[in-house]
Amino acid sequence: MSIKKLKNETELLREAIRVGTRYFEGRGAGTFEATDHIDLKVRAIYLLLVKDKVLQPLAKQHQNVQNMRHKLAIWISKNLPKDHHLLR
Repeated sequence: MSIKKLKNETELLREAIRVGTRYFEGRGAGTFEATDHIDLKVRAIYLLLVKDKVLQPLAKQHQNVQNMRHKLAIWISKNLPKDHHLLR
């Protein structure tokens, strides 16, 4: 599966992890430590959002961290205000 990189994707992913962490912890799914690897956070947030039907799951053969990162970046880009600086 070839994915087209979003403009500001790295910053969008950073924002998705920030918002996703608040969602994850607010939902009572657990907490992240400062030393937790970003891939662990991405996978946990992605799986919770899929479980809660906030995100449509990736096809089984495309479920890898790189695609999960991209999916989270798309998710946050659709949930930010239209005039947000990361969408310019």
